[in-house]
Amino acid sequence: MVVPARAVPEPADSLKADSVEIIIAPPTSPVVSDFKYDDGNSLILTWVPSIDDLPVGGKVLSYHIFRSDNGGEAKKIAELIPGANYYKDEDLYSDTNYAYHVVALSSNSRAASFQTASIRPQREWVNLNLKYLFFIALIIAASVIYFIETAKRGKKLFVRKIAGLEAVDEAIGRATEMGRTILFIPGIHDMDDVQTLAAITILGRVSRVVADYDTKIRMPVARSLVMTAARETIKASYMSAGRPDAYNDDMVNYVTDEQFGYVAAVDGIMVREKPATIFLLGAFFAESLILAETGNSVGAIQIAGTARPAQLPFFIAACDFTLIGEELFAASAYLSGEPKQLGSLKGQDVGKGIAMLAILLGVLLSTIAAVGDTETITDILNFITRVFTVTN
Repeated sequence: MVVPARAVPEPADSLKADSVEIIIAPPTSPVVSDFKYDDGNSLILTWVPSIDDLPVGGKVLSYHIFRSDNGGEAKKIAELIPGANYYKDEDLYSDTNYAYHVVALSSNSRAASFQTASIRPQREWVNLNLKYLFFIALIIAASVIYFIETAKRGKKLFVRKIAGLEAVDEAIGRATEMGRTILFIPGIHDMDDVQTLAAITILGRVSRVVADYDTKIRMPVARSLVMTAARETIKASYMSAGRPDAYNDDMVNYVTDEQFGYVAAVDGIMVREKPATIFLLGAFFAESLILAETGNSVGAIQIAGTARPAQLPFFIAACDFTLIGEELFAASAYLSGEPKQLGSLKGQDVGKGIAMLAILLGVLLSTIAAVGDTETITDILNFITRVFTVTN
């Protein structure tokens, strides 16, 4: 229900008068409207400031915002500085009617605007400001479905070579020739970390090759759930290779949850057993350089990977191969060749291609607009900016 606007009486808490009252004009044209694309809990109040609100020599010292809930007594909810003409009222209820008025204050007088019509906040179920991103998401989703179906039909999909994963077979073969151990370190996080899941995925491929070559693998872990998952993964690989009797639970052992206690134990294994190949895959923190340098000192081939940017420089400096960021997550698709995973990977590449094209086009248009500003170029640039801008 909409209540017509009406004049607002002066509040009871009138200001103390001085010898000369400074009369000011009230704010005018107060309008309240719903804040679009929210959860139905915000309203926007706008008004025209008092004509006595001037940048220099202005008489207005502040604006007070008053709100009435369901026709009740108006209460002050905010104080704003001179020049203000906008207020966003938040944390409201969608089943309550709200009306507002604005009061301008000088040093010893006040002037109130008319009260707005009553309004309820509304919840919008669809955010039309994100329609362009929705269309882009549809394109990427369609690409994923297309590539999955293409892979299922047996067509080979091109996937960029990842040097670290290409070197897996060679690194395991080297350990086999030398008769030394392979050390697999899955980071220090639990199974709820996606980096640990990616490491376990790569472990499945590594352990399958290890089972085929009859090479020894050692995997100390810092979490009990990771130990259980790793044992099941390696056992499945040995069964797939037709050598279930060669599997032993001692291949994976729990050390400790304590960060540097775990690092000390793993460093001790490296120094004593001198593994030929070391995999450092997962979530690593301050221990990354300690582990990588120790592995480097014993002459092992090291394949590392993490999604933590702060640790990547240490791995790049001390390891032979490094999976950078998302290469760690792409490993499962790269190694398995499974159609759903390959299709998802290629679909993501379409999204990256759209982003790269938008960046290059934006830079080009910005450069042209800066050199010789034309209305057409500016309009296109503003449109691209709107497409890739997330606003409420």
